Amino acid sequence: MKLKPIPNPDPDLDQPDLSYIYSFLHSSLHHQMNNDTAKKRRRKTADDDGPPGKQGKMKDLKGIITTLSLLEQQEKEDLDRASNDDKSFAEEKQKQTTKTKAMVEHYSDLQGYYSDVEESETVNRKKSRNAATAAVAAAAAVDASEKGAKPGGSGSGHQRRLWVKDRSKAWWDECNQPDFPEEEFKKAFRMGKATFDLICDELNSAIAKEDTTLRNAIPVRQRVAVCLWRLATGDPLRLVSKRFGLGISTCHKLVLEVCSAIRTVLMPKYLNWPEDGVLRKVKEEFESFSGIPNVVGSMYTTHIPIIAPKISVAAYFNKRHTERNQKTSYSITVQGVVNPKGVFTDVCIGWPGSMPDDQVLEKSALHQRAGNGLLKGVWIVGGSGYPLLDWVLVPYTQQHLTWTQHAFNEKIGEIQNVSKDAFARLKGRWLCLQKRTEVKLQDLPVVLGACCVLHNICELRNEEIDPDLRFELVDDEMVPEIAVRSQSSKKARDAIAHNLLHHGLAGTSFL
Repeated sequence: MKLKPIPNPDPDLDQPDLSYIYSFLHSSLHHQMNNDTAKKRRRKTADDDGPPGKQGKMKDLKGIITTLSLLEQQEKEDLDRASNDDKSFAEEKQKQTTKTKAMVEHYSDLQGYYSDVEESETVNRKKSRNAATAAVAAAAAVDASEKGAKPGGSGSGHQRRLWVKDRSKAWWDECNQPDFPEEEFKKAFRMGKATFDLICDELNSAIAKEDTTLRNAIPVRQRVAVCLWRLATGDPLRLVSKRFGLGISTCHKLVLEVCSAIRTVLMPKYLNWPEDGVLRKVKEEFESFSGIPNVVGSMYTTHIPIIAPKISVAAYFNKRHTERNQKTSYSITVQGVVNPKGVFTDVCIGWPGSMPDDQVLEKSALHQRAGNGLLKGVWIVGGSGYPLLDWVLVPYTQQHLTWTQHAFNEKIGEIQNVSKDAFARLKGRWLCLQKRTEVKLQDLPVVLGACCVLHNICELRNEEIDPDLRFELVDDEMVPEIAVRSQSSKKARDAIAHNLLHHGLAGTSFL
């Protein structure tokens, strides 16, 4: 019998050396068989019982044979198990390979499909553009052929744009004529033709556009007219669109562009703090009719109604206007300082309507300049809603005023009326300030700033306002919690009040 060593399925496990066992068993069996053969030759007979030694040897032989059989059977089982494991692993690997190939083929087909679709869409877009270009070229050729009979018509005629909606511009064309009545023009745009032309010349470089192959640019005069009409009437954009023969979105864009140009180009020239030489004249004019020295401006804060904003609604809620009008009101503030002629020298625009006048003043650039010492030794006159500061002069607000205090309040009220009248003319000229506008909250300061600049231009050029357009201001003033914030200013105010009364400059209305 030939024995083979059983392979070890797991080399990491410590197992006995089976080949050594097989060799040992084989040599033992062979030696035993030789001994038995020699004994048979010496013995002639043998009984069934035999000697005890022979029976024990036979039992040992049977045990060895049984052990060898078991070892061979175990070897076959191990080989079969290893073969089955290798076969299962090979089948699993084959399945994974087949699945991977199928997925790669699927994605390749899908990528090819999308590439075909994209190529098809590109071809369709090119065809559409070519068709549109051909249509425009054909229309231009027809237009040119129709104008060919006119002198110079074939080369200088404007191409008709098929996609531009045809709107009537008759009203503006009539207003733009030289023989259009001056009064009618002023009623429409709140200024005369000369002032209108001045504004157009100033803004020409900032708002002029060039003609393109798609459309002709809107002239500068029409751009300015759209903006002024919108500010002057406060009409909705759809009415402005019909009036000037332009699209609604175009009108809205023109208003913002012109207002931005006014703020950028004209505000530094027509709305600025006066220089020292001009300030001396301002002091003299205020003192000439009030008797109060060193006054350089009259200050007032008004509210502009707005639509309820989407954010910070409570901040823009105007409680005082709501209670008085019995209607929910939202607003933003405009603080302005004017000279004796009612021309704005400083404005602060855009703080929420819930803020009182003293808080708006504290957040303004004017307050910062005063803190840097630029208003030292001069007065800006304000109403009872402002506190008494080193540079802000306000009337007495306590009860049971003396005759001297009454006389002072009378004179300081004359200075305060200068700024009130200026704001009344501002809102009377530009009706958009009286209505809840369609302009977004973030764009509103630009529009309000443009209105202030246009007001200054009209005032400097003596453009009188129509009496029918006069507006009555209704702005509630709240006395601040701390009305007196400077003891030195308190003494200075008492001295001014004493001089006004005892020098006969005030208090005559009580006599």
